[in-house]
Amino acid sequence: MRKSAVVLAVAAAALISQACAAEDAPPSWAFAANPPGAQAVAPDDGAPKHVPNSAVALTEAQVKDAFNVPDWHPDNHPAAPDIVMHGAKPAVLACGYCHLPNGQGRPENAGLAGLPIAYIVQQIADFRSDSRKSSLPDLVPPKLMVNIAKAATDTQIAEAAAYFASLDPKPWVRVVETATVPKTHVAGYMLVPDASGGTEPIGHRIVETPENLTATELRDSGSGFVAYVPPGSLKAGEALVTRGGGKTTPCGVCHGADLRGLGPVPRLAGRSPSYLVRQLYDIQHGSRAGAWTPLMMGVVRDLTPDDLVAIVAYVAAQKP
Repeated sequence: MRKSAVVLAVAAAALISQACAAEDAPPSWAFAANPPGAQAVAPDDGAPKHVPNSAVALTEAQVKDAFNVPDWHPDNHPAAPDIVMHGAKPAVLACGYCHLPNGQGRPENAGLAGLPIAYIVQQIADFRSDSRKSSLPDLVPPKLMVNIAKAATDTQIAEAAAYFASLDPKPWVRVVETATVPKTHVAGYMLVPDASGGTEPIGHRIVETPENLTATELRDSGSGFVAYVPPGSLKAGEALVTRGGGKTTPCGVCHGADLRGLGPVPRLAGRSPSYLVRQLYDIQHGSRAGAWTPLMMGVVRDLTPDDLVAIVAYVAAQKP
């Protein structure tokens, strides 16, 4: 009888341990990993593709050429250096391919428009030194960034940083509080609506998805995103961001009262909440290090997963 009780106690402890580990695992809604085989695509039919408010026509092959940025809206950004629009073969993809030529970015990567030059250069240095990694080691976008950072020259990095820092960020993410969201799946390292439609409870997560999926799949720099957040997130986030809520330092102390950055410290306002959650989680769990990361360690230490959701929902809703 006693032996059975011990066995049951051990089994119960193991289940509790597994549950705790699962609860503290990187949130799948933010660390969106493509399922196996997701990269398989239909052959290019050669037909010209179009996006709203653009006279440009590009084929599928042209859209997928990471050394020639599909520039649907050449009037929404200034002339860009070669490294931004064409990269440097074989290993340095065009910066504007992932981050878009206007620097607005997508949920799977960083919006760079208007970030300080010093901050951008430091992040590349952290990628180069393997200080900045993802808590999900096999997640492709950050792994790709590490490889690009190690292959790029200092001159290329300086040119790209100066270009993106010169851009004015535009409103890009529409934040909506709701208890019910469209059903989604992962494609292109982001959440996209299921073709069959349907809805589901939002739970304790943020669902950030394209406003226009077709345009986003064509890498349209004129088409942004909507982020559905749990009811009450904005009020809870405001308390944490502006006053600390007894758990953390108000964000404005370092990032500016308007959350638009201060000196070499980056802007938070209007940025992708999926991206921001990944960074806060990575810092909290020691995956993201680097020159300035120690300043954030104490800030994020006591934050719960729900706190992270509330904070990024609030800052994403602010004017960039």
